Amino acid sequence: MLSKNEYQPIAPAVWEGKKDGTATSHQRWGEVVQFLDLKEKLPDLKKTFVLIGFPCDEGVRRNNGRIGAAGGPQQLRAVLKNLPVHHATGIKIFDAGDVLCLEGNLEAAQDQLAAAVGSVIRNGGFPVVLGGGHEVTYGHFKGIQNSSAATTQIGVVNFDAHFDLREPGNNQGNSGTGFYQIAMDLKKKEQSLRYLPIGIQRISNAQKLFDTADAFNVNYIEAFSLTEANLPSVLSELQRFLDSVDQVYLTIDLDVFTAAAAPGVSAPAFNGVAIGPPFFTMLRRICRSGKLVSLDIAELNPLYDQDDRTAKLAAAILFDALLETDL
Repeated sequence: MLSKNEYQPIAPAVWEGKKDGTATSHQRWGEVVQFLDLKEKLPDLKKTFVLIGFPCDEGVRRNNGRIGAAGGPQQLRAVLKNLPVHHATGIKIFDAGDVLCLEGNLEAAQDQLAAAVGSVIRNGGFPVVLGGGHEVTYGHFKGIQNSSAATTQIGVVNFDAHFDLREPGNNQGNSGTGFYQIAMDLKKKEQSLRYLPIGIQRISNAQKLFDTADAFNVNYIEAFSLTEANLPSVLSELQRFLDSVDQVYLTIDLDVFTAAAAPGVSAPAFNGVAIGPPFFTMLRRICRSGKLVSLDIAELNPLYDQDDRTAKLAAAILFDALLETDL
């Protein structure tokens, strides 16, 4: 159950933005987004995307990264509200507010996020979590898992320069430990981690992390492979993964992209993935798979953004993902 202290519904004024006219064809997101309080009895959320903010960068701080991603949800909403509406008739978007991290208690915040995500899924909705650091992963996955049958094979596709397979130190997770924590939880249930990281960079991961990936039988796609010439091969590997699982959770760490396109992140990659057809083709393949049940955007750090470049990229990704996902 959600705590009154660690959960805050959104103020409708946050979504007030441009208005071009009264006709439906003029509408922007800020005019159609509805509001949800997750502490109350929820309606039927079928054919509904539910935004949940996770304004937390405690995991980044613990990982000795540059903090600021706690401001990500607010900045992303500021861009999203002015996007044009192109969704099919009957599709709804709700904003369910924010799950808060209080006094550095990341573990409590992740539990609250799991409760929020699980509540949305159990009522038929599709959670879209706005980070926040990549510590969002652990709580988000737990929420999906807790609302799924015990035998459901949940696969995670992670666009990221990093594996996020570090072992927690002092029993404390951070923004780089999420998938190790998930793997350990699954091991207790005699299940294995089903995980496909895309955009991995050698320069961003110690050899130990490649060894850990191998130990968990994790296949990965390196950033240099993501070219138009190599796209058929990459899509084949992605499709094999999608075919091997029952449900898919998609997480996109914005540091996977080149710093020129995404300067506002906690750990920028100067030679990251370019924005273009390979990425969006992969994104659409995932969204059209019929298996996607939830997604998040992580590591938007407004303190280091330039002209909202990274926030606009995150908004463009969500815009495309929500258009392409068949609810």
